[in-house]
Amino acid sequence: MPKATVELWKNEPDEHDFPAALDYLTLVSPPATAERLVQAMRAVGTVQRKAKDLLRASGLSLLPMDNFHVRADLRKIKRAQRLSPVLLVRGNFQQGYELEIADGYHRICASWYTDENADIPCRIVDPSAGR
Repeated sequence: MPKATVELWKNEPDEHDFPAALDYLTLVSPPATAERLVQAMRAVGTVQRKAKDLLRASGLSLLPMDNFHVRADLRKIKRAQRLSPVLLVRGNFQQGYELEIADGYHRICASWYTDENADIPCRIVDPSAGR
């Protein structure tokens, strides 16, 4: 399987990623806060972070390779189809908040299986963007 390189990632999220992030964020924050966070994600630039660091900062477990969505993303990587950047809300270890993966958990896991040190394009916003 090819290494997950920048060539396998888009610089801009797919339009459908933003409503998916909103759906998730309304589960962990008030709807108005979730709306402001997603608007901030649309405006912020894309940065690179390593798959292994994203998983560690989120506190989430690596999903198994046979997870339906991880498998689908691994197939995309194998076919050199470009993946959409992940959408994140920054955590704060001093206050006990972990990184929130608003959209892209499966893509992070698939990338980890390909190369845990791979740089993944991300849109990261601070929680204060939701205020």
